[in-house]
Amino acid sequence: MQPMTDAELLTGLERIVGHAGLVTDADDLQTYLVDWRGAFRGRSPCVVRPANVAEACAVVAFLHQQGRPVVPQGGNTGLCGGATPDESGRQIVVSLTRMDRIRRVDPDDNLLVAEAGCILTNVQDAAEAAGRLFPLSLAAEGSARIGGLVSTNAGGTAVLRYGMMRELVLGLEVVLPSGELFEGLRGLRKDNTGYDLKQVFIGAEGTLGLVTAATLKLFPRPREVVTALVATPDMGTAVKLLRFIQSEAGDNVTTFEIIGETAFRMLLDHTPELSSPFGHVPACAALVEVASFWRDFSPREAFEGCLARAAEAGLALEAVVASSEAQAEALWRLREQIPEAEKRAGAAVKHDISVTPARIPAFLAAIDARVAAELPGSTVIVFGHLGDGSLHLNVAPPGLGRGPIPRGLRDQVWALVHGEIAAFEGSISAEHGIGQLKRDELWRYRPALDRRLMTGLKRLIDPDGTMNPGKVI
Repeated sequence: MQPMTDAELLTGLERIVGHAGLVTDADDLQTYLVDWRGAFRGRSPCVVRPANVAEACAVVAFLHQQGRPVVPQGGNTGLCGGATPDESGRQIVVSLTRMDRIRRVDPDDNLLVAEAGCILTNVQDAAEAAGRLFPLSLAAEGSARIGGLVSTNAGGTAVLRYGMMRELVLGLEVVLPSGELFEGLRGLRKDNTGYDLKQVFIGAEGTLGLVTAATLKLFPRPREVVTALVATPDMGTAVKLLRFIQSEAGDNVTTFEIIGETAFRMLLDHTPELSSPFGHVPACAALVEVASFWRDFSPREAFEGCLARAAEAGLALEAVVASSEAQAEALWRLREQIPEAEKRAGAAVKHDISVTPARIPAFLAAIDARVAAELPGSTVIVFGHLGDGSLHLNVAPPGLGRGPIPRGLRDQVWALVHGEIAAFEGSISAEHGIGQLKRDELWRYRPALDRRLMTGLKRLIDPDGTMNPGKVI
């Protein structure tokens, strides 16, 4: 069969999605063709925006018949280029932004069914209106969409209690590369009928199919949440503080974020509207949240007592416990403004890594020693989600300013950090995914059997390699 020209392809796609579902204007296309960080840019003759599942299936089937690769895209807030087409001009971006309905909210069964284009904050709001909580929370929640969050197995700040997206998904609806529909939206919490196929698509970054809807777990809303910023002598003590608080509060500890001294100092230097609640820069600070679900119980009083005992044990030097929602938001701003402060400070080689919490102090000591020896004068910036072992560890070599990082220097830093990650049995990607950015690194550090199984799965589900090619695998 003679392949279609781009003009014929556009005509065929418009028949499926209508004029409103097709973006072809060069200026309008640009926002879809570059990733959030501006690190990856591609080309595509159009962006297809199906409005419902039937259109999504028809679009993927049509493109499969024409041998045209599909690049699924949600909010385009990913950090690894996983939703950006290549420069060939053959790949077709399929955006799910028009599929943004919340199909069902069921507080009795504690579940919600959302289409892939739903913005995370809208899902959170729908859950709240039903007296429930959808706990996934992250910086891009005002623009990130459910399909992308599923496809990257998103994490965020509440993983310690509620888990990553993989633990929050009860069911999925996915368009396969052939255009067939995997209908797995049932909200069962127990289903032992063979392989749990939905899990194959979670974290696959669109390389196995186009997620169109998800059944999500809801939870009771806590009656009160207490937020505190706690200064500790060092990172090792912060880990001990985490375990101490958990021994007293159990799973009511929902968040345990960490800010290293260098990150805290950088934050204050480059965000003048912020100040340290301690009056100085602590060696290490932990942002902790504890939730309460009981009536007639004061979690603040209990948490303050817990922190007093932690101080007696030498685990806490100082603590500021928020007495209002505004004070809690002010403490959170210290954590949330770090990426922006880092951008103002200058270029850095970024890492999204994880190590089991108990091994983090030794890992960081090893990183500091290697950076000092191999990249003297560099700054190591550490912050992130200590509670689940996920850290944003960024290395700023001297003299870079705000300019681009040379590829050779980036590879040198990656080799240093990722080598230590492997030695400590950690992961080179904790929550941001692989995309284009870390594809070669993934294959360098995953065992041969893992690579063979992943490749075999890809060939089984997507034998023609048309679903988000060049990503992950």
